[in-house]
Amino acid sequence: MLIRLIWESIRFAWQALESNLTRTILSLLGVTVGIFSIIAVFTLVDSLERNIKNSLSFLGSNVVRVDRFPFAAGGSQEYPWWRYFRRPPATFAEYEFLADRLKNAEAVTLSANARATVRQASNSYERANLQGIEVPHNEVYDIPIARGRYFTALEVSASRTVAIIGVKIADALFPNQESIGKTFKIKGLKFTVVGILEEEGEGLFDAPSKDESILLPFGAFTKLYYVGKNGIEPTIAAKGFDNDPGLIALENEMAGLLRAKRGLKPSEEDNFALNQSEFIQNAIGSIFSVISIAGWVIGGFSILIGGFGIANIMFVSVKERTSIIGIQKSLGAKNYFILFQFLFESTFLSLIGGLSGLALVYAGTFIPLGSLELILSLKNILLGIGLSSVIGMVAGIVPASIAAGLDPVEAIRAS
Repeated sequence: MLIRLIWESIRFAWQALESNLTRTILSLLGVTVGIFSIIAVFTLVDSLERNIKNSLSFLGSNVVRVDRFPFAAGGSQEYPWWRYFRRPPATFAEYEFLADRLKNAEAVTLSANARATVRQASNSYERANLQGIEVPHNEVYDIPIARGRYFTALEVSASRTVAIIGVKIADALFPNQESIGKTFKIKGLKFTVVGILEEEGEGLFDAPSKDESILLPFGAFTKLYYVGKNGIEPTIAAKGFDNDPGLIALENEMAGLLRAKRGLKPSEEDNFALNQSEFIQNAIGSIFSVISIAGWVIGGFSILIGGFGIANIMFVSVKERTSIIGIQKSLGAKNYFILFQFLFESTFLSLIGGLSGLALVYAGTFIPLGSLELILSLKNILLGIGLSSVIGMVAGIVPASIAAGLDPVEAIRAS
């Protein structure tokens, strides 16, 4: 019974399409444009958000950093920006202090960054991103290595001149040859390549790219640059446990230990900032949530018009098939059979418009947009199909109810 009902509904819907193709296409255009508008906005928002968060992946996840400036720093009179400059930078001694005592952290690392020109024979790469790191750095941040290996504890503790380089550095310094085991120079100091990072690709921001990065043991980095007050400021970062919501326990423990290490009195305010990597990502998510709401508003009007178009088709269809409805009822067809027949038909018509809108969005994903890759996700596909189905049912409920309530005798006479 159900299969026959669906089949008849599809057959009648197809007949409605064929009988007046121009009218039907114009009526379905509203649903097509509405679904296209909403899903296109969602696809663009999701792709932008994913690309931006990937560009900020260097911040890590579940990570608390020790900085002088909070990510949410403001310039209010109560706390003017210049007071942050008076705060002392993190130190290696503070890193060791936290690494030895933190109980709510999976790992703690210390890092420092600089830009430099690196050379190998006649080849060079300008403004490479150098980063001096401690051994647990790969436990706090993701360091995907394509070839070679990560640093050993001995190499870091002994400040060995070894390096892990990005693919752009490798291609520039060692074109058309294997770079593992080869040497290059930074400010005249020779380093040996022990690993190559996985290719990351272009991001939306001028953020430190792994492709242009060179990782060095922290001690080797200090041979090149002065790290500390009036020099390059290092950053301490700790990775929290997944069972610590909001990393509250980790932040509280870090704040207490840092205050003790810096000898702050209970009446004195913190002279450091503890920043969570999720703060920026959450702020970005909030911005895109507003854009998504705008997408609903823009597409909502088109879908509303499309719903009226579907309803118009169904009212015409009921009028054209009044005699057929009378014959079906006289042969024993129940009211729900007629009701569902028209509901399925309106839903099918709306789905055609919705799938057309999704097809347009999918075609748009092939448009080159530089570093931004558009991806039509399964979630958005299901949203488009579900939304068009709901519009079809809502638009068809009144015509279907009218059809189901027709008197069979009167309906046959209408012919």
